Amino acid sequence: MNEEAASITPTFGGLEFSTFRLKPGVSEGELHAAANLAREGLMARQPGFLGHAVLRGNDGVYVDMLWAETQARASEICGLWVGNPDCANYLSLIEDGSVSLAFFERMA
Repeated sequence: MNEEAASITPTFGGLEFSTFRLKPGVSEGELHAAANLAREGLMARQPGFLGHAVLRGNDGVYVDMLWAETQARASEICGLWVGNPDCANYLSLIEDGSVSLAFFERMA
């Protein structure tokens, strides 16, 4: 387990989990840069934010995960994305209609 994952595991209580596809012509490099800006900008300034990751599947589907102290806090942080300049580029890379977004509460 890497250091960031080890530090998140004992304290997180909520998770945002979304899947999406990139717009045609968007590179993973663009996605990586946009995710870093969103993470280091808006998300890092939010109380209760614990971590963020983007994962790639084999079928062109990507996963966005945000860990927070509570499910409610994960939802609140994600609600701040729309209209935020730190997140605008990230959101602009996502194919319209491809997002599936859900929030989860840690059980154990």
